[in-house]
Amino acid sequence: MLDRRSLMRGGAGVAFGAIALATVAAGEDPALAGTRLQELMGDPAQTGEELPWPSGLTRQEHRHLKTFDELDFVVYSGQQWDRLHESHAENIRVHYADGRFTDGIDQHIADLKGQFVWAPDTRISKHPIRIAKGTLTAVTGVVAGTFSQPMPDGQGGTIAPTGRRFAVNMVTVGIWNRRGVMSEEFLFMDSGTFTRQIGLG
Repeated sequence: MLDRRSLMRGGAGVAFGAIALATVAAGEDPALAGTRLQELMGDPAQTGEELPWPSGLTRQEHRHLKTFDELDFVVYSGQQWDRLHESHAENIRVHYADGRFTDGIDQHIADLKGQFVWAPDTRISKHPIRIAKGTLTAVTGVVAGTFSQPMPDGQGGTIAPTGRRFAVNMVTVGIWNRRGVMSEEFLFMDSGTFTRQIGLG
């Protein structure tokens, strides 16, 4: 049996949150979420574990999740920014864990491009948990790469690369519109584990 405290410290808090959402969506007691997490998986960023696709999806829910897979596995990982409109509205609002948000697809593309400056091999190849309910999706991912190039420090300077690899859990909650693209997106990442892995924490 996994120890829940070490699991949360180890970066699976994102997975815990997604399973809690799934539990609520299924009409079950949210208190069962912790038990379910212990029974189903460890830390997906380390183990590579994935849960099966959810059953009973509507055609729309299935389409949203398929679009999201294409977004992360092909568009994002392959830096195909001219295809981002396939999953994002032109006026999308994107929320980040630090409380800031951006408006518009162009600004979001600029933010995404910035991640590849210091880690050109960044990619997402796994979605351990996928949830869809109506116009909402919650998908966990494992973002991986190598801190191999200078990282802009936001003050005109750079941070020297450490050459260290990272593989951390993240979650994206999306609100989809009638055109089948996200009009609002909430992004969360295990920043504590990430900072330690790249040698800056």
